[in-house]
Amino acid sequence: VFAQVGLTFMVWCGLYVTRLKSMVVNKVRIEDLRTDEGFDRIKDARNPSENFENLFEVPVLFFALMGFLMLLGITDLIFTRGAWIFVGFRIIHSLIHCTVNVIKFRFIAYFISTGALWLMWFEFARIFLKN
Repeated sequence: VFAQVGLTFMVWCGLYVTRLKSMVVNKVRIEDLRTDEGFDRIKDARNPSENFENLFEVPVLFFALMGFLMLLGITDLIFTRGAWIFVGFRIIHSLIHCTVNVIKFRFIAYFISTGALWLMWFEFARIFLKN
């Protein structure tokens, strides 16, 4: 959980460094960002911005699952390994998305991370519904 939160923090920091640098280089004032045209002038900050948004989509299911597991005291190798696979491949996904943005590799990282998350949810449902 802390690793995923740390990733979100790092992407947020990178987003603002990239956005502010782009604003300086492209002579965009803060007031210009009230419109889509202003944001169009800092397109080089788009990928970090989209990645930051991504970190509040599927990872919400990760945080919910981790909360349930902690509350119920469920710990086993499937969840421990699954969580690290999820977070590890989210880190890879973010690195790709915020830099070279090769869609093929980004998709693979996304697919592996999300697949690990779905497997953890299926295992949690199996355990939870069995009791």
